[in-house]
This record gives sequence, structure tokens and C-alpha cells, in this order.
Amino acid sequence: MAILGEGNCSAGCGDGRFLVKASGSTMGTLTRADLVECRSDILLALLDTTAADDASVNETLLASRVDASSKKPSVEAVFHAYCLSLDNVHFVGHTHAAAVNSILCSPRAREFAEQRLFPDEIVCCGPASVFVPYTDPGLPLAQEIRTRTAAFLRHHGQVPRVILIENHGIITIGRTPESVMAAMLMAEKAAMVWLGAARLGGPTFLSRADVDRIANRSDEHYRRRSLNI
Repeated sequence: MAILGEGNCSAGCGDGRFLVKASGSTMGTLTRADLVECRSDILLALLDTTAADDASVNETLLASRVDASSKKPSVEAVFHAYCLSLDNVHFVGHTHAAAVNSILCSPRAREFAEQRLFPDEIVCCGPASVFVPYTDPGLPLAQEIRTRTAAFLRHHGQVPRVILIENHGIITIGRTPESVMAAMLMAEKAAMVWLGAARLGGPTFLSRADVDRIANRSDEHYRRRSLNI
């Protein structure tokens, strides 16, 4: 789902620190040296900044490193810091998955975020996804993700599993690496199903009542725990 330097990932370390992929590193070949330990508070403070230019953001990214000899954190480290501040979120993944991006680069991107096609999509990805209109990567994107996620929390009363960025890519968040991977893989599968259904005159979406029923079934909660997602 990621080639060359695409995408990034992070993991909370506790005590206000987290590991994030270094800028330009390749997801498929990450080593310990390609992960940078950062201080969350320094990056979270940027979210309330209205006049930061690229140079000052870059200085803050470097200043957030626990070890000043480490590589430069990903430019997206600010949204990782925000996502990891959400309740029970300890891991974050971000890719430019091909099928998902096929829809996110289309006029029907918001529809894909807000609707659901089949039960396992609900189990792994939640009843809906956060939809973020295209925003310049870096601090502006992190700020827009915070705004849209806060609105999702108010509306749904729960932390999202999936954040979809128009003309950009997908973020999945969760308590475990397995939950992040499950949401990522299931979203890509849902996108492929969506694209196939569109060729046949669809897709046909589940009703909101059916989505709510699956999302709140006790057996599905049990299955999530069994799968560690």
C-alpha cells in the first residue's frame, strides 16, 4: 500500500513520547534508525498556531526529537501526535492505498467515507469514517484533521477508526497494531468492492439502522476482542 517514501506510521511510548517514521524512509524496509522518538507536547502546541510558516514548522519538528542526532520526523508527525492523544489510541498508520485513493480522487469521496457496504467493514472500520477535504500536508492538514475528528466525536460519540483525506490517502488508528492493520486492509477491500459495485450500477449501501445494528451487536464486540481489534 506504500511505495518509496509514501505514508507513515507511529506508536505511543507513554510519558508524552511517541515513535514516528522518519521523513523519506520507506515503510516496507523500516529499521529502528528510521523511527524518530518525539515529544508530543511540542508538536501538539503547533495545532493552535495560526501564523507558522514552513521554516518554523520544520524547526519545531526537529526540536521535538528526544535525541537531536535522530533523523527528521515525518512532516505529518503533528497529526500523528494528535491522533495518539485520542482515547485508547496507541498506534497510527497512514498510506496512499490504491483502491481507496481511486475513490478519494473522485467526486464520490465523501460518500465512501459516510456510507458502509457490508458487515465486516463496520466491524473493522467503524460505522463511518472522518472525511477531510484536501488540505496542504503538514500543519494545515493536522489542524483540519483535528477539526473534522472533533466534529465526528461530537456526532458519533466515539473515536473514529478511519480518517479519509480527499485526493491524498487513508489514516487508520487504534489500540493495537492489529486494529490499525485490520482497518487499513478492510478499507482497501471495501474500496475494491465499491469500485466493482459501481460498474454494475451501484453501490447499494446498508441502511443506517443496519449499520447501527452491526456496530452494536454483542457478538461483533466479542469478535473484535478475539481478533485484538
